[in-house]
Amino acid sequence: MPEALDASPYDALLLLSFGGPEGPDDVVPFLENVTRGRGIPRERLKEVGQHYFLFGGISPINDQNRALLDALRKDFAEHGLDLPVYWGNRNWAPYLTDTLREMAADGRRRILVLTTSAYASYSGCRQYRENLAGALATLEAEGLEVPRVDKLRHYFNHPGFVEPMTEGVLRSLAELPEDVRRGAHIAFTTHSIPTAAADTSGPVEEHGDGGAYVKQHLDVARLIADAVREETGIDHPWQLVYQSRSGAPHIPWLEPDICDHLQELHGTGVPAVVMAPIGFVSDHMEVLYDLDTEAKAKAEELGLPVRRSATVGADARFAAAVRELVVERAAIESGQKVTPCALGALGPSHQLCPVGCCPARAPKPAAAGADSPYV
Repeated sequence: MPEALDASPYDALLLLSFGGPEGPDDVVPFLENVTRGRGIPRERLKEVGQHYFLFGGISPINDQNRALLDALRKDFAEHGLDLPVYWGNRNWAPYLTDTLREMAADGRRRILVLTTSAYASYSGCRQYRENLAGALATLEAEGLEVPRVDKLRHYFNHPGFVEPMTEGVLRSLAELPEDVRRGAHIAFTTHSIPTAAADTSGPVEEHGDGGAYVKQHLDVARLIADAVREETGIDHPWQLVYQSRSGAPHIPWLEPDICDHLQELHGTGVPAVVMAPIGFVSDHMEVLYDLDTEAKAKAEELGLPVRRSATVGADARFAAAVRELVVERAAIESGQKVTPCALGALGPSHQLCPVGCCPARAPKPAAAGADSPYV
């Protein structure tokens, strides 16, 4: 039997994700959940949902989360970490509030939260914290004992997140035709967000052009590019680019878009491109549609050879990284001295989101941070 690892004072881990439809009838209700409060007509949502209908109305994210749950439970058991793992979503079943209600009924009082977003931003961190606060407020209104929740730190530069992506880029390069492989460029992709949201991402002292969101992605891209050079002996040119823009045209968002980038590279004579979606934990709909469908169609139109590398998904190294983050945070909460594991120039992220970190346009309560109403 493995030596038992201590997760105390925590008694559960919650995998918190975005959620997605699991059939055609779910698509519009799911999008209504995502866009609630924005006044978007149902007919418009049907148009927006067309990329889901291309895949039978099913988002792969839920099955990918089920696979990650299995990987986490298997890793925890193999390494003697006695910590139950639950799953809740922001926008589809199993809903976050229902899961927290179940956890409270099971007697869980100190809960660690793993979100399926590795980087700092409003939509990737604080919005999840707002959802947690809203769910806890519901439990409180129902007269239930409200558990304390803490969020695991950003894991963008943890070896268990970076190494599987590096391996994926190397594999994709090897899959390119030999005559174009050496000259291939790497397009590191992530979700575009409004520049105003990027500029205010991370703690206040990091606010500025691109904020922590851009800095963190650039750090990961450099780590992977350097590792690829060490492995292959080739210094492949690279750039951080964006995808999945969904906002109004008059609002500035991070650029360049991946399809525009492919067009530009082709125009300069680049022979091939590897698209590496470093901003995403799994191969969910935005990867399958925006990269595997739209971007690959653009590349085919240009006659540009492309490959798309894999996300970390349920990779065993990522599951091990989560275990390490759990044990790290538990030790810190128990007053032990800990050296957090991190690669790159930025070092480990903060354990507790400070006041002013990734602010919302309209202030809302947010749990699991220095400004949490639930401590």
